[in-house]
Amino acid sequence: MARKEKKMELTENGRIVLESRYLQKDGRGMPSESPEELFERVARAVASVEKRDKSRWNDEFCEMMLGKRFFPNTPTLLNAGKESGQLSACYVLPIVDSLEGIFDTLKYAALIHQSGGGTGFSFSRLRQKGASVQTTHGTASGPVSFMKIYDTATEAIKQGGARRGANMGVLSVHHPDILEFINSKRNNNFIQNFNISVGISEIFMRSVILYKEYSILDPRGRGEILRLNARDVFGQLARAAWECGDPGLVFLDRMNQLNPTPKVGQFESTNPCGEQPLLPFESCNLGSINVLAYLRHDGQFDWENYREDIRRGVRFLDNVIDLNIFPLRESEHITRRNRKIGLGVMGFADLLLMLRIPYDSEEGRNLGESLMSVLDREAKSYSARLAEVRGGFPNWRGSLWDSLGYPKLRNATVSTVAPTGTISMIAGVSSGIEPIFSASFFRNVLSGARLREIHLAVRHAMERHQIRAENVSDERISEVLGTAWSPAQKVSVEGHVKMQAVFQRHSDSAVSKTINLPQSSTVQDVEKAYLLAYQLGCKGITVYRDKSRATQVLEQAICETCNE
Repeated sequence: MARKEKKMELTENGRIVLESRYLQKDGRGMPSESPEELFERVARAVASVEKRDKSRWNDEFCEMMLGKRFFPNTPTLLNAGKESGQLSACYVLPIVDSLEGIFDTLKYAALIHQSGGGTGFSFSRLRQKGASVQTTHGTASGPVSFMKIYDTATEAIKQGGARRGANMGVLSVHHPDILEFINSKRNNNFIQNFNISVGISEIFMRSVILYKEYSILDPRGRGEILRLNARDVFGQLARAAWECGDPGLVFLDRMNQLNPTPKVGQFESTNPCGEQPLLPFESCNLGSINVLAYLRHDGQFDWENYREDIRRGVRFLDNVIDLNIFPLRESEHITRRNRKIGLGVMGFADLLLMLRIPYDSEEGRNLGESLMSVLDREAKSYSARLAEVRGGFPNWRGSLWDSLGYPKLRNATVSTVAPTGTISMIAGVSSGIEPIFSASFFRNVLSGARLREIHLAVRHAMERHQIRAENVSDERISEVLGTAWSPAQKVSVEGHVKMQAVFQRHSDSAVSKTINLPQSSTVQDVEKAYLLAYQLGCKGITVYRDKSRATQVLEQAICETCNE
């Protein structure tokens, strides 16, 4: 392949995203590199850590990205081959219950945001509002007050010159301020740069199911403070999420039951989108494979090339760990000892549409499970091959994989399903494992642009019927494509959760997925989604009821010429 002569085929929106966010700029703010040069820069940097065959791996990494079959997370695209060199998307930082500790962590978060990463925090160690502070003879203001300070600081820091910081805030369901936390985002004027999730325990979920009370505990280890009715708290959780989409749930006990390095530490929080549980100070770099790219002209899926790209993706992400310039020494230490990577998929809904398989169907879920199980198995197999040459991750002894009798792995985790927001736009496919939002919609991106998008898979499917998708309504598309057309709003709540669950079964980490609810949904529908996610083994859940926020990332486009 003459790589430098190959031009990427990009949608107009994909090109706009690359030019506005990713391409290097000159002194006038104009792009100083082409999309092809961007991916050559990234491939060259990532291949530079190879001990031999640098040229071969440079070519293979570059070809995979130019072919839109694989992309790494945004910080890698932004910073690989540059002086800044911070390549990880996901960090979790601990917060100690002292004024010094709280603001030390805020400083660390600022450095990570400045370099392009996102941060997750657990506020569960902070004493509750009104608790005594012996050093000042005053009273504590509580976790939510400090979360607002973190939010304001995030707003002031531009992330890598390309995006504002993103945060996850987690509070244990056993914390005395849990009700204030649950309701903290119902007023949309506050905490705009945080997703928030309640850390859910097995005790709490059993209490919900049995309509029992559960314990609220002093964060300083002084035992039970009071007891609350679990079902009442569960109802408040569901109502807040019904109103504004927050909080989500993270099943922390379940995450820690499957913690790959339990002797190193326990999970308290996740990255901003919830798919990557991480230990304090730990980071992870992610990448996603575009599964639509493996659909052959004869309608068969190319499993052989899919497996080959999984192996390339694992090697690429493992190299990123060694190339990475970490903003914190603590993060560098634990990241290099666990060497976590997260390989996932994008374009899944488009693949289903092209195969004429409904998203909300057993056939659709079976295909999803096959894709993720192959990815997880192949990624672990290749991680073991890398360990033979490069050595296993240093915290191998006593790890989950060690106790289960696995061959030594190079990486403590290999599989994660990320949301793939902008990289799926570059690839021109549906994001992550989400269903297609609409045939035609506007996407509000952080640069302020409002981009109209028509899914390529929808366009291609309609072209088979000699119909231009730009000029027809969703009703007409449904009529032509039949049950294969499964926009997000038409997928049942159970269908959303079940699809998340089949991918979760084969993911070391977790799954970023939004359970889309129609505007007419009830609080009870949210409760049912939560219970089903728990029953089916998900590690977390996020719901969003259509139009429950004043601004939303995706908006259905109204086409003035759509009169059919």
